Amino acid sequence: MVDLQSQYAKIKNDVDPSIEEVMNTATFINGPKVHEFQKNLENYLDVKHVIPCANGTDALQIAMMGLGLKPGDEVITADFTFAATVEVIALLQLTPVLVDVDPVTFNIDVNAIKNAITPKTKAIVPVHLFGLVANMDEIMELAQERNLYVIEDNAQAIGANYTHKDGSKSKAGTIGHVASTSFFPSKNLGCYGDGGAIFTNDDNLAHTIRGIVNHGMYERYHHDVVGVNSRLDSIQAAVLDAKLPHLDTYNSARRNAARKYSEAFKDHPKITIPTGKDVCKGICDTCDCHVFHQYTLNLKNVDRDALVSHLQANNIPCGVYYPIPLHKQKAYKDEHYNEADFTVTNQLVQSVISLPMHTELEDDQIDYITNRVLEFINNNA
Repeated sequence: MVDLQSQYAKIKNDVDPSIEEVMNTATFINGPKVHEFQKNLENYLDVKHVIPCANGTDALQIAMMGLGLKPGDEVITADFTFAATVEVIALLQLTPVLVDVDPVTFNIDVNAIKNAITPKTKAIVPVHLFGLVANMDEIMELAQERNLYVIEDNAQAIGANYTHKDGSKSKAGTIGHVASTSFFPSKNLGCYGDGGAIFTNDDNLAHTIRGIVNHGMYERYHHDVVGVNSRLDSIQAAVLDAKLPHLDTYNSARRNAARKYSEAFKDHPKITIPTGKDVCKGICDTCDCHVFHQYTLNLKNVDRDALVSHLQANNIPCGVYYPIPLHKQKAYKDEHYNEADFTVTNQLVQSVISLPMHTELEDDQIDYITNRVLEFINNNA
């Protein structure tokens, strides 16, 4: 699904000296490389504060801790996403409220959010799923009307641009009150281990979060807030800082691969290709609202699981993200949920399949993959 070895070979001369510098100085925790990466990422995103941490799940939890959410507060998020989004809500003894997603973008449905708001609702967590930015203008307008926090889960969309109604652009993760991201190796900007970060333009919130990530300390052995131990180590920061200048090129390569995939699949009656905003459909040369962390097809009248077996038999990796809705997971079941409220998610978990998507995909690989997909679908009508 990803080719990190080939990617590393191309940037080896950038990455190795950066890691060696950390090794030679032995500044393994909170060293200069962490601060350099933080500043460079702030400049790239045009955001006031980047607070690095140990992983993307911690980033989301710490963002919620920084906002001062209390046990019992309700947090609305998408049913169709990875479990980490709802996991941290439950860990903090907040109440997760899962809602359905849009059938075209797979991102959280704004109307479903509206219907789920109660007097106990305190925050909304839109997930920029598969690299496509959620409908942030409408989400922020709704949040302002109802006095709610917006926490962007930006684990899959770093580098994506969101075009506002007025034509201005913002980077994904810089629009809400606070955002989290993951630097897991397979991400568009990934390190060689675990890593994450929190973004915000709020000075006071940033100050609180900087304490939380380091045991609640602003001064050594003075614990002013309840904190955790969640720091991005210097070696991972060195890797990320070496890769950051390549991020736009990486995302462009992903969009290029997505366009070639979509050209092969377009107009097929049993395949719905990934889409972006209505204007660009997410597959044109200039589209930057989608960075294709995953390239995910939505199939109609196709035996998805048999297709998975067919691809695996032809040495083609693929993935099903995600096979079980969160509202049906044992850990997050709630008797108050109504299956009629999850019609889109319940359909998607039966019909989506993600194909290999990374910066090193070559035309002959894409041709081989698309031909094997079409071969199966056309021969199993």
